[in-house]
Amino acid sequence: MQRYIRINDVDNVAVALTPLGKGEVTSFISASDPSNKLEVVLSEDIPQGHKFALCDLKTGSKIIKYANPIGTATADIITGSHVHTHNIKTTLGDINEYTYTKQVTDFPKEEPFYFNGYLRKDGRAGIRNDIWIIPTVGCVNGLVKSLERAGNAQLRKEGIDDIVGFTHPYGCSQMGLDQENTRHILADLIKHPNAGGVLVVGLGCENSNIPVMMDYLEGYDESRVRFLVAQDFTDEFSEGIKLLSELIDNASKDKRVPISSEKLIVGLKCGGSDGLSGITANPTVGAFSDFLIRHGGTTILTEVPEMFGAEKILMNRCANEELFEKTVDLINDFKDYFGRYNQVCYENPSPGNKKGGITTLEDKSLGCTQKAGKSEVEGVLKYSEPVINKGLNLLSAPGNDMVAATALASSGAQLVLFTTGRGTPFSSPVPTVKISSNTLLFEKKPGWIDFNAGVIVTEGKSINDTAMNLANFVKEVAEGKKVKSELSFYKDIAIFKDGVTC
Repeated sequence: MQRYIRINDVDNVAVALTPLGKGEVTSFISASDPSNKLEVVLSEDIPQGHKFALCDLKTGSKIIKYANPIGTATADIITGSHVHTHNIKTTLGDINEYTYTKQVTDFPKEEPFYFNGYLRKDGRAGIRNDIWIIPTVGCVNGLVKSLERAGNAQLRKEGIDDIVGFTHPYGCSQMGLDQENTRHILADLIKHPNAGGVLVVGLGCENSNIPVMMDYLEGYDESRVRFLVAQDFTDEFSEGIKLLSELIDNASKDKRVPISSEKLIVGLKCGGSDGLSGITANPTVGAFSDFLIRHGGTTILTEVPEMFGAEKILMNRCANEELFEKTVDLINDFKDYFGRYNQVCYENPSPGNKKGGITTLEDKSLGCTQKAGKSEVEGVLKYSEPVINKGLNLLSAPGNDMVAATALASSGAQLVLFTTGRGTPFSSPVPTVKISSNTLLFEKKPGWIDFNAGVIVTEGKSINDTAMNLANFVKEVAEGKKVKSELSFYKDIAIFKDGVTC
């Protein structure tokens, strides 16, 4: 088993892939010059996922990992010693100016593969035939959950995957763009192809009431959406059951048919990352992303604050200068958002991230963006904007797991690949595949984790082979295999809150 890694020949730190002990001798051979051998004796214990110095580093020296700076030394660091929060600081600052230097990434296109899914009237593909109950306002959350329970207990039919009530606290007492965010997210979910039927439940007096929402539902399939205004009925529950029955009867007739991979849209997200995330799970997802794009499909990368420090890599992979400028705005607009609330943009790594070996936001971002593979950026999306361009897209959303994963579904993702080094049970509205960066997590949390990328370390598997295994797993999920969070009936939505509550 490989015990440590120098990710790039120019890096001046290496990463422990397993706990390493003081006095252990580590040896590195340059990929570009096999005769160039470096041996480093560890001066202290190094936890799994953490970094150690490959040379003496003076105060102020750049710390290089992934062939890019991840911060500067705040003290002299001797060869073989632990490099972490006690002796590094970030170099990130405020809004930057950028220059477009196009990096050509030419991948040959391949023939699409096919999966069995649900072809909807608008031409989009669904990978589930769920019945969704969506409230326009938090005041009817209790009713929505009562309808969910009764629907699953009394109304389920063969051909229906799940009957799910998605609750949220918004839809009223919101203003401006904040209210628009809620309306767009709800409208996107109402029209989502994974739902064979949708019951929209309103109260009647809210700002985002059903008549208002109709302006956001252009082109919706009237055969699979029903509306309930609770204030209009003496017994709103019985009316809801009646409408649910209609939706279930209709959707139960849907059948899976062969669908091209050109219609598959996969969201890319990470959370609870550790020092192995950027070495195992995220590169595996990146290789899968490139594979799907070669076969005509689409992926969406989000969590903009976790692009800070790695944004130039994405900018220079934009297919044209217009997309480059959109990516600049994507980054700087989010930094401006931090500034409006007098918050610094670089205080991102969580306590769990740091415990797992991630030191600065640059360190986290350079690992996070590995999920984007090496393909060109073909689209840049605002929050809740639907994906149009095939290939790799960037989406504006925060790093928060639930908010970002909901945003991916809102933009059209039929499933989300979620890498993690710490683990989490949550799910988005669409199947959320949990991919562990380390085997210990996979073995510890079998009820949470669907796929283990830790085999790259524990079994010496290659990233490409692991990515192809992931591609096979994704196809199974697209064809109906339930992921762990679905089996536990964990399904959530979370909407980005940015504004006044009146």
